[in-house]
Amino acid sequence: MNITPSCLWDVNATLGEGALWDAARRQVWFVDIKGRRIHACREDGSDQRSWDAPSQVGFVAPLEGGGMVCGLEDGLYRFVEQSGQFAPLVKVEADLPGNRFNDGHVDAKGRLWFGSMDNGEQQATGALYRYDGAQVASMDAGYIITNGPALSPDGRTLYHTDTLAKRIYAFQVTPNGALENKRSFIELEAPGHPDGMAVDAEGHLWVATFGGWRIDRFDANGVKLGEVRFPCSNITKLAFGGADLRTVYVTTARKGLTEEQLREQPLAGGLFTFRSDTPGLAQHLLRL
Repeated sequence: MNITPSCLWDVNATLGEGALWDAARRQVWFVDIKGRRIHACREDGSDQRSWDAPSQVGFVAPLEGGGMVCGLEDGLYRFVEQSGQFAPLVKVEADLPGNRFNDGHVDAKGRLWFGSMDNGEQQATGALYRYDGAQVASMDAGYIITNGPALSPDGRTLYHTDTLAKRIYAFQVTPNGALENKRSFIELEAPGHPDGMAVDAEGHLWVATFGGWRIDRFDANGVKLGEVRFPCSNITKLAFGGADLRTVYVTTARKGLTEEQLREQPLAGGLFTFRSDTPGLAQHLLRL
């Protein structure tokens, strides 16, 4: 894939994550988990704004009717952009202080899928959850680091990553939102670990690789079709956006890099962008 990403915002995120496209306001949102910050900018990188979070913030998701929801260390919170305040919605894993949340995705039915992980990256205390706007349900467990999640265009397949195992699972999603037939979909053999993901309109899965310097693109059978190379190693998440959903926004991280590596990768932690021949899927809104 003859694509050269460019840095849209050299934000120096320690652990950039959670890129998403806000079509209503034509802006990009993302977080710095370790920096405990939420960031937003226009699609061209202008009007850059940042907010401090009260704890590590794993993701942000847009709400139906306006506003955002984010995953803090002890649960889901409504984030008020105008005031920068965080209002609790529902406690999740408040009894697991060693855990935090890492990634989230809203499906076409307005449900939020999100994962937790061991903050020390040692214990398999992480889980995959589904929030339907009223209740949180645990859908799968036994992860050290969860990532993804993403859904196929028809909503019938959910992809979810076990990052340290370098494995991406595929689940069948039933009409009532249950998960069945968990299977290994991709075993990543190349350098790096699978991180955040997105699905395009053709059903291809785009996978960011932490420590791999690239995004991989796979077809619906798990066959690799190509890759997009970056000037920094830790690629964490991507989102399709812009008016035609062909502009891709990508978060990266400085976490784990030595001083020498940071000198060699001066744009690590930046928000990148590139154009795709294939459009992505529209960002859905969480329904409370």
